[in-house]
Amino acid sequence: MSEQKQTQRHVVIVGAGMAGVQTAVALREQGFEGPVTLIGAEPHQPYDRPPLSKAVLLGKAEHSAFDVDFESLGVDLRLGLDVTGLRPAERELVTEEGRFPYDVLVVATGAHPLTLPGSEGVPGVHLLRTLDDAVRLGPVLAAGGSVVVVGAGWIGAEFATAAREAGCAVTVVEAAALPLAGALPAEVTTAMAGWYAESGAELLTHARVATVRPGAVVLADGRELPADAVVVGIGARPATGWLEGSGIALDPSGAVTADDRLRTSLPDVYAVGDCASFPSARYGERLLVHHWDNALQGPRAVAAGITGIEGAAPEPYDPVPYFWSEQFGRFVQYAGHHAGADALVRRGDPAGASWSVLWLRAGVPVALLAVGRPRDLAQGRKLIEAGTPLDPERAADPSVPLKAAVR
Repeated sequence: MSEQKQTQRHVVIVGAGMAGVQTAVALREQGFEGPVTLIGAEPHQPYDRPPLSKAVLLGKAEHSAFDVDFESLGVDLRLGLDVTGLRPAERELVTEEGRFPYDVLVVATGAHPLTLPGSEGVPGVHLLRTLDDAVRLGPVLAAGGSVVVVGAGWIGAEFATAAREAGCAVTVVEAAALPLAGALPAEVTTAMAGWYAESGAELLTHARVATVRPGAVVLADGRELPADAVVVGIGARPATGWLEGSGIALDPSGAVTADDRLRTSLPDVYAVGDCASFPSARYGERLLVHHWDNALQGPRAVAAGITGIEGAAPEPYDPVPYFWSEQFGRFVQYAGHHAGADALVRRGDPAGASWSVLWLRAGVPVALLAVGRPRDLAQGRKLIEAGTPLDPERAADPSVPLKAAVR
């Protein structure tokens, strides 16, 4: 592709979260000089989400806007604009303000939180996904009343932590036997269950919500929990409903099915972040990663595909997934993907303040969970990326640095 033709292409990015913003930034960093439009459904200046369950929620910060000068980057920012459809044959987006043309499209619309059936419209029921959600929940925490959290996943744990810090009475309702049941195996999360009681929160497992009404949550076994507020954290689904009828390929989760360069089934359409799954040669399966680091790293691959010279394919996108969580006074980090592991190595006592768990496949580390051991995470992540075999006995000794346990 000639430089002139590349320069004239109009790149439109739908979604102004981390993935969308970083795609715009990466395009400029990689030398793309053509027009770039970033469309966001929310009216707010694009912002980072992790602080919403921490500083913003507790009133320690008013916002978490990205420190990006879109004007100096030459990025046309269109906020408060809802995109409702895609017409690939015409290379047009359908918006509430009319048709919007593109030459190259990047789908970065993230994910929508799942709602609790029957709770829609009930006063006092909240989600925690957007800045507006965090702003609405601020006064709830400031009042210090009783809060019921539905779901003991990452968001549920982080909100429960903030609510206890604010002095609220907190009950967490989880349908599974342990917290983080969908994310980590029981041999790891058993220790985490005790963190709730330690913080003064009550964790109810094997508990299902029958109904929610103003001031109370009623469980399937008849128990009634007083609730000045209810916060629902039961997962998220890719925000791809607006693509219906476009012919774009979606996987069973609803995520856009991207290839290993984050290209979709439609020409000149890419997908990145929480709304896209991609094949991982490293792990031998398709991954859907709903975490901040994926929304930071993926855009560089997208930009490389857009700016690349015709015929020169960019490197495949095959990261070691990474995320972190701050909960109950602990810094929890995870790198990798443990589903295909055949061995688990513990480093330290899970009842203690700091410990790690390492997953191996044929002696090679594929994932690591670190609680209060950031050095383990940093070294382990590099070993996972390199596919370096470890000596399991040395790796199990928490006094031995992981890099010194190389076989």
